[in-house]
Amino acid sequence: MLATPDSRGSQVFNLPNVLTYSRVVAVPIVVGLLFWPDEPWARWSALFIFVVAAITDYFDGYFARIYAQHSQLGRMLDPIADKLLVAACLLMLAADHRTITGLSLWAAIVILCREVLVSGLREYLAELKVGVPVSRVAKWKTAFQLVAIGFLIAGPAGETILPGTVTIGLVLLWLAAGLTIYTGWDYLKASIEVTVDQDSGGGRHP
Repeated sequence: MLATPDSRGSQVFNLPNVLTYSRVVAVPIVVGLLFWPDEPWARWSALFIFVVAAITDYFDGYFARIYAQHSQLGRMLDPIADKLLVAACLLMLAADHRTITGLSLWAAIVILCREVLVSGLREYLAELKVGVPVSRVAKWKTAFQLVAIGFLIAGPAGETILPGTVTIGLVLLWLAAGLTIYTGWDYLKASIEVTVDQDSGGGRHP
């Protein structure tokens, strides 16, 4: 049965999708606030918006499941919103030369490279109708990543309340980078296996 204009509109603006849209909108706001890294009010405001955006990452999937409001748009936009938020924050935190510096830049580079790699592999696998389920380790990776970025956004402002805020953020960032490599291998391995199967004729139909 073809979807009516009303049903298509309800899918586009259902609650899970609206939460995803809000996460996309949060990206330029957080980036704008991080242009003033020396201002405590800017860091706290950026942290507040980042935390709210990170929470929506959980609730959009939760509401999609309990209300059965899955949509192709949501499936496409959700990982894009996540990657935009993480990548934008890491780039701004590296640019301010006060939080992610020195060797810790490599942790951020690993995370950014993995996100680009997985995006490409996910699109490739989707074309071949091959799905790679999200593992528990991948969920832990996301959690460490978001918490690490939260501590680093607070940065020097957070040090006045919790000494060691930046150090905690950097340690969590390295843990996230380690898990990033581990989980990225799942996508790479699946892609290699599918490609080998296709090249050997295993994916061809008579």
